[in-house]
Amino acid sequence: MTSVSTSRDLAIRGSCVAIVTPMKEDASLDLAALKGLIDWHVESGTAAIVIVGTTGESPTVSVEEHCQLIASAVEFAARRIPVIAGTGANSTAEAIELTRFAKQAGADAHLSVVPYYNKPTQEGLYQHFRKIAESVDLPLILYNVPSRTVADLSTETTMRLAQVPNIVGIKDATGDLARGGDLLRLVRRDVLPHKVFRVYSGNDDSALALCALGSDGVISVTANVAPALMAELYRAALAGDWAKARALNDQLFPLHQKLFVEANPIPAKWVLSRLGRAGATVRLPLTPLSPQFEAVLVQAMDEAGLS
Repeated sequence: MTSVSTSRDLAIRGSCVAIVTPMKEDASLDLAALKGLIDWHVESGTAAIVIVGTTGESPTVSVEEHCQLIASAVEFAARRIPVIAGTGANSTAEAIELTRFAKQAGADAHLSVVPYYNKPTQEGLYQHFRKIAESVDLPLILYNVPSRTVADLSTETTMRLAQVPNIVGIKDATGDLARGGDLLRLVRRDVLPHKVFRVYSGNDDSALALCALGSDGVISVTANVAPALMAELYRAALAGDWAKARALNDQLFPLHQKLFVEANPIPAKWVLSRLGRAGATVRLPLTPLSPQFEAVLVQAMDEAGLS
């Protein structure tokens, strides 16, 4: 094991996209469409690409495909935009191997989700993330999404992990603003005097409110379909132009909500297909968007000015 002691700042703020994984009708990877999406995000001002996260259907891609997607995203981004590789697993050893590949491929950082299904203790979570951070010299962003993982990374454990030099931030997808505000308070009090620790919202519908409390932006689903508007929203918010940020958030709010009428990324892929950006194909056990939700998404697109 290579010990990592370097403290660094991941200088990424604003709207980061949890990018979908485009697929052809036979459910094989559509790398040409992925390249087109990354080009679109660069042109639109997206702050970073997060590849092979939950929105990227990480549960149903093979290990080989997972690595191919990371390498392809780095290639397509061509240093025009940072790439954050999803490398989480419920096996610490597997997460380390994916992180090693991400570093070798040239990713700028990695996002590591709380281990799912096996329900580790808080001490187990601490040891899991610390082991990864100390094994691979690549900035690590924690990802807490208890609605999907069952296990919940507590604020206390997050603060312990924030002291580990190679752990540089967290994607907070709890949707709990009181909890997020407390986390930001503790980061300012106990971490920022010594190192930078970024906090990103994982929920589009409450992300602007968390930004008002001091977060660094969002790792977004909505940015998949409205990248320029999301980038503009967070440029305004981080510059303190709250009137403009609120107006843009009001415009996008129907998308924040309706992109979850069925399991993510089913609705986002359907909207991208309607926009002509990528196909709507998802892999089983996910299924195509139910017809009764099509009109709902069209209305949200209209309100956002996408159609």
